[in-house]
Amino acid sequence: MATILDEIVEQTALDLEKRRKKVSFKDLESHEMYEQPVRDFKGALNTPSDVSIIAEIKKASPSKGLIRRDFDPRRIAGQYEEGGASAISVLTDQPAFQGHLKYLKEASEEVSIPLLRKDFIIDPYQVKEARAYGADAVLLIVTITEGQQLEELLHATREFGMQALVECYSEEDFNRLSFDIVDILGVNNRDLRTFEVDLHRGVGILQQAPEETVLVSESGLGSAEDLYFLFNEGIHSALIGEHFMRRPNPGEAVGAMKQELQQLINHTS
Repeated sequence: MATILDEIVEQTALDLEKRRKKVSFKDLESHEMYEQPVRDFKGALNTPSDVSIIAEIKKASPSKGLIRRDFDPRRIAGQYEEGGASAISVLTDQPAFQGHLKYLKEASEEVSIPLLRKDFIIDPYQVKEARAYGADAVLLIVTITEGQQLEELLHATREFGMQALVECYSEEDFNRLSFDIVDILGVNNRDLRTFEVDLHRGVGILQQAPEETVLVSESGLGSAEDLYFLFNEGIHSALIGEHFMRRPNPGEAVGAMKQELQQLINHTS
């Protein structure tokens, strides 16, 4: 029986072929943002004194439906930067998350901090497409790749001058990785096959990575206490979307969480 993830990836492949017929791989280079300087995503995340925040622009999800009705990606991106986010994740998957590539472009025009394209990337075309719309990094999900597919996507990421956040769901995913080419590792605490969240499982996988790897905890995070737990476990960064997107001013929510985290850290130091 096909899972939600299987269905999303199947739809992604169909939509990709439609876009490829409209805009060729070569023609992506004509986009105005293709040649703009790439911002250092990895460097932005690696903040030893606390846990950096990748704040997500996310309109909806398959499990929660519409998350934010008042949705203005450009304004939200600006608020995130003002609130102290280290980087911004932009969901571009349309069928399941009501995302769009234009949201990525709008955010890139608005902010100076690095942008991550979050989507179900299965082809180098999508990596180059991300660069053309202003992304500095892409999310690569190990569990939806087969054979040499992940290595090919990582090669494409480097070819276009970008960086990759490589996301695992399981020990099996982790064991497939070569840390010669993976230097930013994420674990999604929410299993996309069941949508259950387990923060401790994610941390346990991350802690097996080499010391120089930047570690990112993703999904199910919603408090300064969550970030403080990550800080004590040696995790560098947290990707948070829904918690911020449900607040009147997402950027102020980022700032408040960062302030609370520092108070927790200072109280025990």
